[in-house]
Amino acid sequence: MRRLLVVLALLLAPAAAWAKPPVWTVHGKGATVVLFGSVHILPRDIDWEPDALKTALAGADELWFETPTDPATLLDASRQALALGLLPADQSLSALLSDSGQERLRTAAEELHIPWPQLERLRPWLAELTVGDAAYAREGATADQGVERQLADAAPSAVRRNFETPAQQIALFAGAPLADQVASLEDTLKELQDDPGQANRLIDAWLASDLAGIDREGVEQMKADSPALFKMILTDRNAAWMRVLLRRLDAPPSHRGRRDRVVVVVGVGHLIGQGGLPAMLRAQGFRVDGPKE
Repeated sequence: MRRLLVVLALLLAPAAAWAKPPVWTVHGKGATVVLFGSVHILPRDIDWEPDALKTALAGADELWFETPTDPATLLDASRQALALGLLPADQSLSALLSDSGQERLRTAAEELHIPWPQLERLRPWLAELTVGDAAYAREGATADQGVERQLADAAPSAVRRNFETPAQQIALFAGAPLADQVASLEDTLKELQDDPGQANRLIDAWLASDLAGIDREGVEQMKADSPALFKMILTDRNAAWMRVLLRRLDAPPSHRGRRDRVVVVVGVGHLIGQGGLPAMLRAQGFRVDGPKE
């Protein structure tokens, strides 16, 4: 999906066994930071983990994610999403959509076996995630196979840190203007019917380290379709994360005789293009090893 779901990397596809996603290494005064762009939902049996990431994780002092990945936090996040994701009792989801959007929503509910009364109660942002999750689950892709879940137990001696709390992330989507939520849901419903291969193209680009392909199929398309959501979900969050990374890169090392070793795993959309973290760090004068666009 090109809007919310692409940025969240809710993707699936068959994988080329020889290809691996890109890795960047940033060199600071007090820390070396390895950046890896994730997808959050994947099917089983994809060999996606590059050797550079395995090596970095083996020696990591810190492992950063967007939000915590432990089961208790994930359960709490689900509860918070439901608390903010229900429409008032006198409103329905379909009433917010165009005629074609209503038709596509009913088709999706039938094909994906989502109970209609349940779907009708959801605000557009949560309905979009619900439909997306169900579409991928139908093909055998789940969050349990996503990058973060697979790396949850990696680097057991590394300190876990996070850029955001689940509450912050949920509030981000729940706080989007209703018109943007509706437009994003309608776009997702349309592409589920009209362009089912888009997710495959994007994941293939990710596995092949094809930055232009990732940019074309995901990031730039969202920017063109929904500038407001693009700013909220990517631009503003990247700026906030940059401030954290700059402090971390220049902080005095906590290990005598060497820089701290930090691994950062965030959605791949945050690492692509001139507004992505690698390009922004290069613009700040840091040496960043890895692919360039």
